[in-house]
Amino acid sequence: MQLKALEVREITDYIKKMMDNDIILRNVRVKGEISNLKYHSTGIYFTLKDEIASLKCVMFNEYGKLLNFTLQDGMSVIVTGRISVYERNGTYQLYAQSIQSDGIGALYFAFNKLKEKLQKEGLFDSDKKKPIPKHPKKIAVVTSPTGAVIRDIITISRRRNPTVDILV
Repeated sequence: MQLKALEVREITDYIKKMMDNDIILRNVRVKGEISNLKYHSTGIYFTLKDEIASLKCVMFNEYGKLLNFTLQDGMSVIVTGRISVYERNGTYQLYAQSIQSDGIGALYFAFNKLKEKLQKEGLFDSDKKKPIPKHPKKIAVVTSPTGAVIRDIITISRRRNPTVDILV
């Protein structure tokens, strides 16, 4: 017997219902560092991350207006909310209902410490920077050699400069 093929929306809807009915995922507290923070007319969008993983988050205005502090990239927080599926693109995310500050995150602190060290070495000084050529002869790209990203980069680069050498 062959399995019935499901539409994308059907499987996404099924996964969403499973997550929405999960007792743990309906009310969860997650600790991490804020990154990619964006304020939008509908709410606050950010990524919560630690050393290993990341989780997309949204806090809609009805909850965002209750915050008594300003969120910042690098801030360590504890977010309370529910995990569910954003059906439009089939990804799961944390729908935040409250956020508690937990200080400055370790990742952000380490980043700033490294940045400060490199600044003291003068590596950010203008006189040490090489100008970016208007028409580069060679471009190095750090990405998967088989993904859509590299194909797009090659296509657009060749269209704009057919003689450019691309190193992956």
